[in-house]
Amino acid sequence: MAANLMHAVQYDGYGGGSAGLKHVEVPVPTPKKNELLLKLEASSLNPLDWKIQKGVMRPFAPRKFPHIPGTDVAGEVVEVGPGVKSFKVGDKVVAWLSISDGGGLAEFAVSKEKLTVARPAEVSAAEAAGLPIAGVTALQVLTQSAGIKLDGSGQEANILITAASGGVGLYAVQLAKLGNTHVTATCGARNIELVKSFGADEVLDYKTPEGAALKSPSGRKYDFVIHCALTGIPWSTFEPNLSKKGKVLHLSPSPSSMATFALKKITFSKKQLVPVWASVKSENLDYLVKLVKEGKLKTVIDSKHSLSKAEDAWAKSIDGHATGKIIVEPF
Repeated sequence: MAANLMHAVQYDGYGGGSAGLKHVEVPVPTPKKNELLLKLEASSLNPLDWKIQKGVMRPFAPRKFPHIPGTDVAGEVVEVGPGVKSFKVGDKVVAWLSISDGGGLAEFAVSKEKLTVARPAEVSAAEAAGLPIAGVTALQVLTQSAGIKLDGSGQEANILITAASGGVGLYAVQLAKLGNTHVTATCGARNIELVKSFGADEVLDYKTPEGAALKSPSGRKYDFVIHCALTGIPWSTFEPNLSKKGKVLHLSPSPSSMATFALKKITFSKKQLVPVWASVKSENLDYLVKLVKEGKLKTVIDSKHSLSKAEDAWAKSIDGHATGKIIVEPF
């Protein structure tokens, strides 16, 4: 297999945005021990992809240049490396590729067995490819950081989800409503009905005075804020809307939010800002795939782009107004 060439999209250094992407022919990778070679059917983009290109994770990612970006993929196993026990050639799967190695914007990619899960026939490649970073982040912030039980048990919690029409936000709304929660959400005016259709109890247009102030229309104070927005919202906007022990769970921590986190800690404030970093685990991914199969979770697809037009998908992600997930397909 390794003697064959494949189409891939890569960049040679930091910066450059979508213009920095290059279309190349490179050798199909070879799976090593406990690895699988996948023929990709879909990849999804995340803001982390272009942030890595900007250099926010240097020197840890990428590991080397040139770098093929993309971590969230779905496809078919075409070769198994030594030691692989859970998969065979022909299996349909969804996988998360490491941030430092990437490899998703290509026709083939190598995944680690421990970060690959089976994809049932009821779940399309595009639906599955949306899940690894965005879905697992939503799941972990709700169940681990906020302690929401998705079987509906547990005390009712009032939750605010910012940027609720984005990749993480739409998963977070759906997952939160599996628990005993009242969900207030913010998004742009064009997506209000969509976010309501996925279960949000109240939806605010973030451009209105009420939306900018994050005020619950029913006057509720939030026990948890799942802060998905990439743009900064100051602590002074969150603070009056929080319950006595309310927490802002910040998914894209900035230097100013880290300073607020430290200040709230050292002053023993009951209201806290907590930075959250998700870690993709196969058991979480498998759980989400099963929810999609059962019809309890849906991947909202903003747009699909062929690999030959990957720079359009990249630019759309950088623009920051996608509704749901941006998918790249290698055909």
